[in-house]
Amino acid sequence: MLTPAPMIQPGERTGSYNRGTDSPVGRSISTQDFAVAMLDEIETPDHVRARLTVAN
Repeated sequence: MLTPAPMIQPGERTGSYNRGTDSPVGRSISTQDFAVAMLDEIETPDHVRARLTVAN
């Protein structure tokens, strides 16, 4: 399961994001960085049957 930061909002793509497991790893993430995180996990699944949290 891919979980965004508590606040997901429009913004610029930074090209980097923090990853965690069960707890939020930041306060917000841009929609562009969230999309990149989702595609990265699809292409290279590192969290099979586990939660992945992402934030800027």
